[in-house]
Amino acid sequence: MSLPVRATVTAKVEAVTPKGDEELLLEFLRVYRESVQLVINEIWSLSETPSWTELHSMFYCRLIRIGFRAHHVSEIYKRAKEVVESTRKNNGSKPLLKKLTARIHTLDYRLDLDRKTIKITVLYDKWVELKLKWYSYLNKYLDGSWKPGEIIVSYRHGRFYVYITFHRDIVPRDPQAVMGVDLNFNNITYTIIDLNSNLVSIGVIPFKGLKKALHYRKLAEELQKKHPRNWRFLKWARRVRARWLSKARNLLVDTAHYVSKRLVEVAREYNAVIVFEDLEEIRENSNGGKRLSWMKPLWCYRRIQEYTEYKALIEGIRTVYVNPARTSRKPPNGKKIKFINYRFVQLGDTVTSRDVVASWNLALRGLKRMKGFWVKWSPDSPRSEAVKTRAKRGNPEAKKY
Repeated sequence: MSLPVRATVTAKVEAVTPKGDEELLLEFLRVYRESVQLVINEIWSLSETPSWTELHSMFYCRLIRIGFRAHHVSEIYKRAKEVVESTRKNNGSKPLLKKLTARIHTLDYRLDLDRKTIKITVLYDKWVELKLKWYSYLNKYLDGSWKPGEIIVSYRHGRFYVYITFHRDIVPRDPQAVMGVDLNFNNITYTIIDLNSNLVSIGVIPFKGLKKALHYRKLAEELQKKHPRNWRFLKWARRVRARWLSKARNLLVDTAHYVSKRLVEVAREYNAVIVFEDLEEIRENSNGGKRLSWMKPLWCYRRIQEYTEYKALIEGIRTVYVNPARTSRKPPNGKKIKFINYRFVQLGDTVTSRDVVASWNLALRGLKRMKGFWVKWSPDSPRSEAVKTRAKRGNPEAKKY
C-alpha cells in the first residue's frame, strides 16, 4: 500500500475592503514589510543565519511592542530567514524588500466560504474583513476534502489579493501502465505500455502556443530594430512591446495548462505513471543552430512538466523523470531501425516518427526504473530522496508541495 502524499494548491483571489478599513490593512502591510526588513538587516551581517530560537530571543519583544500578534512575529522570522538563506545561496547582495506582502497564520484569519469573506487580524488585535471575488472553478475546493492553510495577503497596482492554500492527503494509485511523454516544439507525443512492456496506445497532442508566441516576439524585436536607440524613451513603443510580449506569455501559459490537462486525462484513463524527460541542461546546449537558439527561450517545457506534475498529484498519479539520451535513436521493440530523414524512421516494416520512438523508449526506461531501481521523481531531487516530491511554486512566497 502506498503512503499518502500531501498535496497543496494555491488559489489567488482578488479582495475588496470596506471603506475605512483599507488604510488599516495597508498600514499593517507596510509595518510587516519594514519588520521583515529589520530582521534581515540585523542578521545579514552575521556569519551564520540564527536559528528560530535565537531569532525569537532577539526580536520577539521588539516586534510585539509594535502591535503584532505572536503568530505574526513567527511568520516574520520565517520570512526573513528564508530570504537571507536563499540570497546567500545564490551569492546575492543584501536583499531590499519592496512588495507589500504578508504571510498570515491559520489562527490569524477567519475564512467564511459560504459568504465568501475573510477576516484578517492586523496591528493591535484589530480585524479587517475582506470580500472575496470568488471564481466558479474554486468551488471544487469546497467539498470538504481540502483544508485551508496559511494565506498570503498582497497589495499590487492598487488592488488587494489573497493567496489561499488548500491541502489534503492523497494516496497514489497503483499503476497498471506507463506513459512516456516526448515534448517537442509543435506537439506532445505520448506512448502507453503495460507493465509487461506491451504497446497499448500512441497519441499526439498539438502544441501551437510556441509558434504564436514566437510571432509576437518577432514583432517586438522588429519594433526595437526600427527604433534601436530611442524605443525605451517612446511611451507608445514601450506599451506596444509590452502588449505583444504579454500576449506571448499568456499564450504559452494557456497552452501549457491545456496540454497538461490532456496528459493527465489520458494517464487517468489508463491508470498510468507519467514519464518525462529530464531536460535540466537543455538550454545550455548550443546544438541546433541560430534559429533553434532563438526558439528555446520561449519553449516552456518546464512549465508543462510542472503543470502536469501537480495536476497528476491531485489525481493520485505519479510522475517520473528519466534520462532522455538516445531515446529517439534506439529501437524500442528490438527491430531494425532505419532513418528516413530528421523526422521519420522505418521501424521494422512500419514507418513512424522519431517522436513516437522517443516516447516509447521513455516509457520503457520509466518501467525499468519502477521495477528494480530508485525512481527519480523530480530533476531537482537526488537519488536518496527518490520518493520525495518536489517543492511547488505557486504564490509570491509560499512553497508548493
